[in-house]
Amino acid sequence: MTQPHIVVVGSSNTDLVVRAAHLPAPGETVLGGTFLTAHGGKGANQAVAAARLGGHVTFVARLGTDSFGDAAAEHFRSEGIDTRFLIRDPDAPTGVALIGVDESTGENAIIVASGANARLNVSDVAHASEAIRSAAVLVCQLESPLDTVYAAMRTADAAGVPVILNPAPAQPLPDEILALVTVLTPNQGEAALLAGVTGSSPTEAAHSLLGRGVRSVVVTLGAAGALLVDGEGERHIAGHHFENVIDTTAAGDCFTGALAVAIGEGHNLEYAVRFANAAAAISVTRLGAQPSLPMRAEVEELIHR
Repeated sequence: MTQPHIVVVGSSNTDLVVRAAHLPAPGETVLGGTFLTAHGGKGANQAVAAARLGGHVTFVARLGTDSFGDAAAEHFRSEGIDTRFLIRDPDAPTGVALIGVDESTGENAIIVASGANARLNVSDVAHASEAIRSAAVLVCQLESPLDTVYAAMRTADAAGVPVILNPAPAQPLPDEILALVTVLTPNQGEAALLAGVTGSSPTEAAHSLLGRGVRSVVVTLGAAGALLVDGEGERHIAGHHFENVIDTTAAGDCFTGALAVAIGEGHNLEYAVRFANAAAAISVTRLGAQPSLPMRAEVEELIHR
């Protein structure tokens, strides 16, 4: 099968991860255990996930000229990712994420210093416009400036390229952006925030977003799988439950990267969600964002069990 060309426009961070017995409350100091430095950032996670699962990935992002940036750039090359549009910014550091992980549940709390990610701009997207127009799928998130995301989505939409938007970190979005989205991949909280209906169910939120122009909404539900809502109706796609949940940090990013590959390969959306559920389920059994991302053979094995 030909590798689908996936373009990811987004963020790259260095993750500084500490596992602890519980996440601290405000003002509380918690003694942690395992410490890990790992490659992360929502855009980078999605790019690496897609590359490991069979995509030919082009990544559009900004890194600092510091040692974190050097390590990230070399890492992307080692994953087979096209780094022609990876910009080294001398005026801002590489993004950093401070991540606490609860040892008992795998849940996390994250603080991000955006650094060079906040300087990814419309001109950077314009420089990569030929790659976007020739892609099978464009993937974006919201750790980059909204004008930059909008420019990338407009470029893809004008060329008939499907757009996957992972709307995280969540923020209200105008209808003109939502109307460019082929598949939206929020979790339950993000779906409710985007829909502007506090306490709404995933189904209610998804239908509200369809009414604002989104073509398909896939609400991720953790181990319970995902809810797919589109013009054909509503389908719950079952997930996979593992007892040994270690770290959920990159699960949503893994899901989105996997979804992009399956869609790029020409699969229907229901199969693509099943494929993405399996990839995300494997990722939560490992510590760290990109270290947790599975290879294609692992996902295929889980799907066909």
